Amino acid sequence: MSASTPPFAPLNEQPGSPLYLQLYDRVLAAIAAGTLAPGDRLPSVRAMSKDLGVARGTIELAYSLLSSEGYLLALGQKGTVVNPELQKHVLAPSALPVSSGVIEDSPDSLWRPPQLLPFQMGVPALDAFPRKIWARLGARYLRGMRPEDLDYPSPHGLPALRSAIASYLQVSRGIDCGAHQVFITSGWRNSLSLVAHTLLQPGERAWVEDPGYPTTRQVLRQFGMEMEAVPVDGDGMNVEQAVAHAQAAQVALVTPAHQSPLTMALSLPRRQLLLDWATRSGAWIVEDDYDGEYRYVSRPLPALASLDRHGRVLYAGTFSKVLFPGVRLAYLVVPQSQVAAFERVGRALFSASSPSITQAQVAEFIAAGHFTRHIQRMRRLYSERRALTLRALEQSLPKGMQLQRSPGGMHLVLRLPDEISDTALAEQALAKGMSVQALSRWAASSQRQSGLLLSFTNCATTAPGEQLGALISRTLSSGWP
Repeated sequence: MSASTPPFAPLNEQPGSPLYLQLYDRVLAAIAAGTLAPGDRLPSVRAMSKDLGVARGTIELAYSLLSSEGYLLALGQKGTVVNPELQKHVLAPSALPVSSGVIEDSPDSLWRPPQLLPFQMGVPALDAFPRKIWARLGARYLRGMRPEDLDYPSPHGLPALRSAIASYLQVSRGIDCGAHQVFITSGWRNSLSLVAHTLLQPGERAWVEDPGYPTTRQVLRQFGMEMEAVPVDGDGMNVEQAVAHAQAAQVALVTPAHQSPLTMALSLPRRQLLLDWATRSGAWIVEDDYDGEYRYVSRPLPALASLDRHGRVLYAGTFSKVLFPGVRLAYLVVPQSQVAAFERVGRALFSASSPSITQAQVAEFIAAGHFTRHIQRMRRLYSERRALTLRALEQSLPKGMQLQRSPGGMHLVLRLPDEISDTALAEQALAKGMSVQALSRWAASSQRQSGLLLSFTNCATTAPGEQLGALISRTLSSGWP
């Protein structure tokens, strides 16, 4: 360890607590406590790996996550340092406000097994990705590389990729935007952190969906935001209730295409009411369109941002769900009036962490038409796998189980009686080689719902559904609560 860097306790193999998350938590705690000050240099990946006795990939993943959230800066040969721009009072635990009715999330709420398992959330059909086309695009880029391609990528993203994304969104999602409004990020955490640092202040309030994506609340909590849990019903976030009864907020975070995790779409009247609220109150809306391309009963719904006439919506998309998670690429479309502010913050605190070659590959993948064709193929494939999984579950589940038939998205919701512990059932499924998620862990308040979240994208046969249905039947028939 460097003399200026505090030693970290050894990491321990623990169920539900991956090593990289343990290191992530310890570095963050050291920053919050002031043990690591802005500008302090952290040990190299090699040195940290040797000191802690873990694989270098573990250290790289923790560092990458901290960098994507703006806590660390990777300075090339100069090493990795605590971001000099961090505000100490933002990081101090005593300065974090108490969230309004929002529960504290476990850091492993979305823990993923080290290998891909049936029903695993957030993973597209990796077996159907056009790897040969991808390899050919990569080889073409390498053959044509120029010296300037070896430099750091633009902090806002490769111009060719920003332009390709803007063109795609204009046609597919109805969003009127230019390439200069598109900012390339490394994922949802990075996109939301960029929004927070540019438009929000610690102590301000955010409306979040209940239930909703745990990572959203974690990022807002780390930034020092207060949160208001807004319940979700059959029409999505209950905007009427929020406007009438919730405390004033500076931002609302929504998943309008397929609510995460309950999968319903935000109704048009509520979209209009939310836009009207943002315009009247000068607030912002962050639209997380994580899988809006996938709808099986009709054409995909237009994006909420396509209805925005007053520049209040920030649109976040990702390639993790439509290409593959390892690409580590996402994007944020900001209103025209805020481009300069995002450029300043992005240049100072954030930089596109994905290599130029990856950005160039995705740009060419889109421009050559492969992206649109891939989505069309995946839409057909997911419709088939969704039907297979539904049929297998309905034939093997106990009577009375409620399986929601969502019109789109990449997962199903299996409702359970309130007296059934979905977390315990999820653990039993994991022991049998199935990675389902407990719906109750997505709750933003104490009003928890019992259920299981089941991705069907990698279920190519009826076997996983039959296996899960049989497990649930045996478990419930044994009288297990």
